[in-house]
Amino acid sequence: MIFVTTSHDPDEKQVQRALELAKELNLPYLPRKDHPNLSTATCGEYCYVVEKERIVVKYDKGEFFFHPSMAKVRMKNIQKGLKDHLIDCLKLTGTEIILDTTFGLGTEAILMAAFLSSGKVVGLEASAEIFVVVRDGLRNYRAKERWINDAMKKIELFRADFREFLHSSNPESYDVVYCDPMFENPVFESSSMNPLRPFAVYGTLDANDVELMLKVAKKKVVLKAHAKDTLFKRILVDKIFGSKKSQVLYGVIEKK
Repeated sequence: MIFVTTSHDPDEKQVQRALELAKELNLPYLPRKDHPNLSTATCGEYCYVVEKERIVVKYDKGEFFFHPSMAKVRMKNIQKGLKDHLIDCLKLTGTEIILDTTFGLGTEAILMAAFLSSGKVVGLEASAEIFVVVRDGLRNYRAKERWINDAMKKIELFRADFREFLHSSNPESYDVVYCDPMFENPVFESSSMNPLRPFAVYGTLDANDVELMLKVAKKKVVLKAHAKDTLFKRILVDKIFGSKKSQVLYGVIEKK
């Protein structure tokens, strides 16, 4: 059973938020006092738990919640003078409007937004579960690092399938279109990614998808893949950024 509830001993605000979320998602709201054991109540599925400061999706094998941890790690590395291949390949001026077609936890959107002085990131997430959790995180999470809070204010997130969104977008609506599909060869050592895998939308990019991205982009399209994936064997790019150590590659297609 899939439902919405709260943490134990909720305040009125939590209950109201949970009721509103249940209505939005067309799911039942179950008072937590009546269902202290969530594993029993979900019967092998999952539930949304409105806690005091966040929304969590809980399921048999764990829980999924918003956190910008990898964005913090990558920014610390940049500040130490280390390369970040995504930021290097983007060559941002700070005024860009970037379309992130596969938002996920928003790690890379937050990182990109941190380098935008007057631009913004428009994010798309097709998974309802990921969208709900991350939308709430962008609205309510407060980091100790001011740059993260500032970056999150420059992000607009929509629940949408990127193909449908691209089809309905005007030509050259965005400076950069970014796409980070789920790897064909998952990195299961990635502790930040593992909790959301059951809720992620899986699929393979093809030439038609990239053509749509190029139609919508003014400057470039950036694609992300694992070194063992077939993406850059199937899709021709102008340049690849990445490292042998991480096995994470970014392919750039410049708008001609």
